[in-house]
Formats: sequence, C-alpha cells, structure tokens
Amino acid sequence: MDGFQAYGAGKAGGAFDPLTFLRQPQTVVRVLCWLFSIVILGCVTNEGYVNRPNEVEEFCIFNRNQIACNYAVSMGTLCLLCCTTFLALDVYFPQISGVKDRKKAVMADIGVSAFWSLVWFVGFCFLANQWQVSKEDDNPLNEGADAARATILFCFFSVFTWPITDESFFASCLIISSV
Repeated sequence: MDGFQAYGAGKAGGAFDPLTFLRQPQTVVRVLCWLFSIVILGCVTNEGYVNRPNEVEEFCIFNRNQIACNYAVSMGTLCLLCCTTFLALDVYFPQISGVKDRKKAVMADIGVSAFWSLVWFVGFCFLANQWQVSKEDDNPLNEGADAARATILFCFFSVFTWPITDESFFASCLIISSV
C-alpha cells in the first residue's frame, strides 16, 4: 500500500495528459451526460412548442402545459452548465494535493450526481405523464412528437448516467471486480 492515500492524493501533482483524461470512464460518462442534456434542451427548444393550424400562439407539446417545457429547458440548461463545471473540475482534480480539498470535490460530485439523477427522474415522470395525457386534438398534425419522445427517452437515460459519473462508482466497481 505504498503511495496510497485518501481520495487519490498520492497521485496528486502529476502532469496533465489529455488522452489519458479522455479515456477515463468517468470522463466518457460525463461527456455522455453533457450530450444528453444538449439533446433534451435542443428537442424542447426546437420542436417542443407548436400551434394548431387555426391558432397563432404557440403552446407546449406536453399537454399544452407550459411548465413542462420550462422544466425541460431549465433543467437541460442547468445540467449542461453543471456538466461543464464538473468536467473542468475533473481536469483540475489531479492537481489538488490536499486531502480535505479532494474530499470536498468528491463529496460534491457524489451529491450533485444524486441530485441530478433525482431531477431527471422527476422530469422523466412529469414529461411522460404530460405526454400521455396530451390530446390528439391539440396537435392534429403530430408535429414535434418525435422530439417529445426523444426528450422523455433522454431524461430516462440521464437518470442512470448521472450516478455513474462520480469516482466512487468506478472505485466500487474496481473493488467488486477484484474480489
């Protein structure tokens, strides 16, 4: 156990290697979460608002409930910013030498991952419910239906990808696989 310290502090201070960083499972999953939030945000902002042929005002495709579209857009935007922030922290993390600072970063990562998983679960349930109770009369041309389904699907995927972005998940997988 030479060189082993809490939260990987024994490895602190090494040179940054971009290829090694991009090949880490944590980075790949975090980029995947980033892409999912872009897809959710793009689907709702581009095709989430439609109007009837005889109306001028646009409404949300999810049961004409403006809150549903606002929820998806705001969570997609905040998640995108959060992913970017934690990707930057992942780049900076090897340079943190203090165990207390590393512990704070890891605990923040675990807490934020749990929070976003919960947020996307609520979003999935809310959007799926609103899509289910939408009336065909509200969207007779079926515009944006694929975007609505994609939004719901990527909310569902995000529920499971966020928990595996933190380092503790990969550390526990390594421990389990070595047993």
